[in-house]
Amino acid sequence: MNLQSILGNFALILFILTIFTGAIWFLDVFVLAKQRKAAADAALAEFDSRRAKLSAEGLKLETSNREELKATLLRQPAWVEYTGSFFPVILLVFCLRSFLYEPFKIPSSSMLPTLLVGDLILVNKFTYGIRLPILNKKIIEINQPQRGDVMVFKYPKDMSLDYIKRVIGVPGDKITYKNKRLTVNGQEVTYKELPDFLDEERLTYAKHYEENLTGVHHQILNDERAPTYVSGDHYFPQSELCSYDTEGFTCTVPKGHYFMMGDNRDNSADSRYWGFVPDENIVGKAFGIWMNQNVITNFDFSKLKRIGSFQ
Repeated sequence: MNLQSILGNFALILFILTIFTGAIWFLDVFVLAKQRKAAADAALAEFDSRRAKLSAEGLKLETSNREELKATLLRQPAWVEYTGSFFPVILLVFCLRSFLYEPFKIPSSSMLPTLLVGDLILVNKFTYGIRLPILNKKIIEINQPQRGDVMVFKYPKDMSLDYIKRVIGVPGDKITYKNKRLTVNGQEVTYKELPDFLDEERLTYAKHYEENLTGVHHQILNDERAPTYVSGDHYFPQSELCSYDTEGFTCTVPKGHYFMMGDNRDNSADSRYWGFVPDENIVGKAFGIWMNQNVITNFDFSKLKRIGSFQ
């Protein structure tokens, strides 16, 4: 599922703004402010000398004029005030977004019923390791993605797009999906049937199950009308590790890669179609919903119950 692509690469734009405003801020602190102070000191010394001379001649002068002159001389130019002043805010946003948490919006239904269209979620950027902004290169190892995690990553076929899916297979796993049922490393995944789910976007019902993915319980949907086979040419990097037939497929996850699937199993473009997700594409772990867009745009306050963590 495509999450968002703001102006092509929002992280790069934020980085450029941070550098630009930061350069002006440092220029002002270490150069321009000192120049203004030196010019102010010289002008005030001349002002004091002239006032002393006039005072000696018996003229009484207003003391407030000196403070007004000082404030005027030390005031930042407008171009500095309206650029450099944004630097601390932009720097804080850049650091929070790059190393701690990043917000995303869910635009499609491929993760139903876990995530609805319009859910505004938060992604933990450090749980899978600290990465350099823009380059997305991991510099500090912390944790590895686990089966059942809901993960945001760069779409392998277009790195400008962020996708969100559930981790089904980690490196070395053998994943089999036959007749819409999963088997992981020879262990059949168990399912508990739930009442049918109404997809409010499509106005259709889907079969609704609780899936126990090697100890991680979460909900999935199946469309009985959809075929069991995976359509397409099945050509992607290391596709030789997968075999497809009319009942589904079997894939062995290569080292440093992950197999991802949407919870809305028959309405999700995922690893079944475009292949494995390499570690360098990982953005972070989705862990909570902080709002749903319909609360803001349509005043649908029933969606407030969406706020919170999810599995």
